[in-house]
Amino acid sequence: MASFQSIKIINFTLFISLTAAMVVRSHTCKPTDHGPVVPTTPLVIFLQTIQETALHTFGPSKFDPKFYVDLSLKFDLPVVKQAFNDLPRTQNGSVLASDLNGFLSKFMNWAQVDLEVVDPVDFVAEPDGFLPKVVHQGVRNWALEVHSLWKNLSRKVSNRVLENPELHTLLPLKYHVIIPGSRFQEVYYWDSYWVIRGLLVSKMYETAKGIVLNLIDLIDTYGYVLNGARAYYTNRSQPPLLSSMVIEVYKRTNDTDLVKKALPALIKEHKFWNSGIHNVTVEDAQGSTHNLSRYYAMWNQPRPESFTIDTETANKLKNDCEKEHLYRELASTAETGWDFSTRWMKNTSDLTTLSTTTIIPVDLNAYILKMELDISFLANAVGESSQASHFARASEARKKAMDIVFWDEEKGQWFDYWLNVSSYHKNVYKWDASYQKQDVFASNFIPLWVQPLNSDETVVKKVAQSLESSGLVRAAGIATSLRNSSEQWDFPNGWAPIQQMIVEGLVRSGSKEARSLAKDIAIRWIRTNYATYKTSKAMHEKYDVSKCGEFGGGGEYVPQTGFGWSNGVVLAFLEEFGWAEDLSPNCQ
Repeated sequence: MASFQSIKIINFTLFISLTAAMVVRSHTCKPTDHGPVVPTTPLVIFLQTIQETALHTFGPSKFDPKFYVDLSLKFDLPVVKQAFNDLPRTQNGSVLASDLNGFLSKFMNWAQVDLEVVDPVDFVAEPDGFLPKVVHQGVRNWALEVHSLWKNLSRKVSNRVLENPELHTLLPLKYHVIIPGSRFQEVYYWDSYWVIRGLLVSKMYETAKGIVLNLIDLIDTYGYVLNGARAYYTNRSQPPLLSSMVIEVYKRTNDTDLVKKALPALIKEHKFWNSGIHNVTVEDAQGSTHNLSRYYAMWNQPRPESFTIDTETANKLKNDCEKEHLYRELASTAETGWDFSTRWMKNTSDLTTLSTTTIIPVDLNAYILKMELDISFLANAVGESSQASHFARASEARKKAMDIVFWDEEKGQWFDYWLNVSSYHKNVYKWDASYQKQDVFASNFIPLWVQPLNSDETVVKKVAQSLESSGLVRAAGIATSLRNSSEQWDFPNGWAPIQQMIVEGLVRSGSKEARSLAKDIAIRWIRTNYATYKTSKAMHEKYDVSKCGEFGGGGEYVPQTGFGWSNGVVLAFLEEFGWAEDLSPNCQ
């Protein structure tokens, strides 16, 4: 039998700190965490206990905490809990490896059992009209291999999940899914946008539509799209790109029925991001107020999928109140998609100084600006003129707010805005230029992706020049930041979504110079994907952009392959730019 030991190396101090945490109680303290908490399920709580026990039993070598909360039950929860409680313990409370492996084998199923590999109904080995601008035979052959990876990543939720959802943390989605790959055996929200971009290049319109319908169902059930399709992700969302997915599918299919089904869900999602804890009001120097949005997870405990890791991180803090505040920040940073990065830290060498809930992020508001424009366009497409006008006005207001709060004319970048309690009065923050975080991150250039911000020739020229001189454009693409912190959303890592949004923004501007820069970045990115694929026979989650042909690292889990969004962006770039016969795909 295969061992249930999982697959991540973490520091041995985790074992010691968790043991200490069981016997040391924090002192009474004044709460600093505020906001709602969405309760988790009894199954998730039980699986966290399994996760902690496994760490004590198997040790930290090759330990991946997510593995354990993705397990499902073979029997009802009370039966499995009783069997677990009946396991013999050593004097220090541990369970022997043989006993725990025996229990897991008898009472639990691996995550892969919940998803069945399924051939997509619309997959063909070489679709008609596939990448006509790719004339280099080597690149074309590789692109067809990337295209074929959709079959490897295609799944449907098994009947056992649909019939007994209470035994699984996987959510019972109705339509077929494309998973990212490796440890990520579930749908993720923002990943799905770039998966869909690739599926559309592959002419897989029904599969793309099914992904959109699954996400709409999540909004109908929860009021927002979850971070991912697991019971432990119900307390947070991810960058809101569903409207962009609907737009892309509609542009290829003219499916007005999909638009009509999507519109109510998109309007509900817009409300989620623009009310309550997500809404922030800023007063400018002239006394006018502007509403913008922030990330704010509805959770203040360790993330279940990283329970042991978050517990270790929080053990550096003095009391329960500080820990609850940190847990809120960890979950909120996971909601950003950038988990983790010095972008969100007060002290760039200390993860416990995460301050995500007190930051108004540039990219989030660019996504919501695009959402407003998308909803207006889609409403017009199906004759909903009143909604179209409403969201057009909302987009104008947000564009104005972004110009005032984020834009730096001199530097040609949009900067995150850090909220300061000293400027807060009657639910309004007074704007102060000194609270713009002037550090260079790739996110500073994401607004260029959105039409109103890439249609001004002067702005585009300034932003393109700023990007070229920023230090972010490296040998193999755009780096996420300039700081090498060992966090995965920092230097030297580059990520497919970042490349695609910035490149597409430059292209959409209509500027020849901007398109030239975009093509140069795309070529660098394609080359590093190509070279790494040739040596590893895999597409990777992230890449080291400081040199061509290397995948990325850092963060709280080992590098992953598959990989949904990387596949999608390569195919989208090849569709846009093609590949000439005399252009070498090898690292230069």
